[in-house]
Amino acid sequence: MLRTSLITASLLALAACSSHTSTDVQADAAKAVPAQPAAAKQKTVIDDQLKALDKARAVGNQLEKEKEDHDKAIDDQGS
Repeated sequence: MLRTSLITASLLALAACSSHTSTDVQADAAKAVPAQPAAAKQKTVIDDQLKALDKARAVGNQLEKEKEDHDKAIDDQGS
């Protein structure tokens, strides 16, 4: 218990001695990272997987439409 109290007190003391305020840190971060336009999207590790999922959804939608057309054709022949 004493050990935890000492660690907590040390961390609080270090945090209180910080020379930067939270607004200073936020302003510095905004200056360091230039604003990127929405069109310049950075490539991520999962982009290929997302493309594959989109393609699979498109194929699934196409198959559902073809099935509906096929079912409608069968219903029209049966009537």
